[in-house]
Amino acid sequence: MYLVDTHCHLDFFSDEEILQLLDHAKDAGLGEVVTIGTRLSKADQQKHIATFSRSDLKLWCTVGTHPEYVKDEIPMPVDQIVALTKDPSIIGIGETGLDYFYGEPHVFIRQQEFFRTHIQAAQQVQLPVCIHAREADDDVARILQEETQQGGSFPFLIHCFTSSWELAQAALDLGGYISISGIATFKNAKELRDVIVKLPRDRILVETDAPYLAPVPYRGKRNEPAYVAHTARYVAELIGMNEAAFIDQTTENFHRLFKKAQWS
Repeated sequence: MYLVDTHCHLDFFSDEEILQLLDHAKDAGLGEVVTIGTRLSKADQQKHIATFSRSDLKLWCTVGTHPEYVKDEIPMPVDQIVALTKDPSIIGIGETGLDYFYGEPHVFIRQQEFFRTHIQAAQQVQLPVCIHAREADDDVARILQEETQQGGSFPFLIHCFTSSWELAQAALDLGGYISISGIATFKNAKELRDVIVKLPRDRILVETDAPYLAPVPYRGKRNEPAYVAHTARYVAELIGMNEAAFIDQTTENFHRLFKKAQWS
């Protein structure tokens, strides 16, 4: 029985800090950690971080361009994204998606183009897409539905979920998963908790989004993978599930979604 931090950003830490964080993570009961790409142009950095895997704690990575960075990145065609995923440490595509909180309409259009390209790569290789959705629920749902209709189904999750039940339902209807971060523990997150209690247990994942969004009791401090244990404990109690059973469930869910994450 071990936990998985399904979404963090270890590229925000030095190599020396990563070694310390992995010790903390192991002590907190983690067995696997996924560090998430935010720029396709920096895929090599993600692969480097994955080399810090240990015999008792596996590091995986994904490759993608976060919507915040689409204005700075050169679009990468589908076949080049597919080629990147051949590396054995790369188990998913993203972070991609839509973020309308900042920016201008012409940037939003560019985000949509990048999002669709990432999805189309995922359709070819059937690796899960890690989706960022902020103030863009309707367009995220629409693009997921349109790309599924045009190119077929693909695995995906909406990470750090803070959106409406309507987006959650649209994602679930397409076979998607929902990943819960430390935001669920925040005092002002009642609407999110109302969504969480309605989620099917076999579609829930947990994450930190480190170094951001540390859960209570560490809110305001730099987040790290070990702190996913606090989020898991909180969500288990919220949905009325035994903590150990919840840990087993979320790890099983992770491996059902991230089929490439196989290690001995």
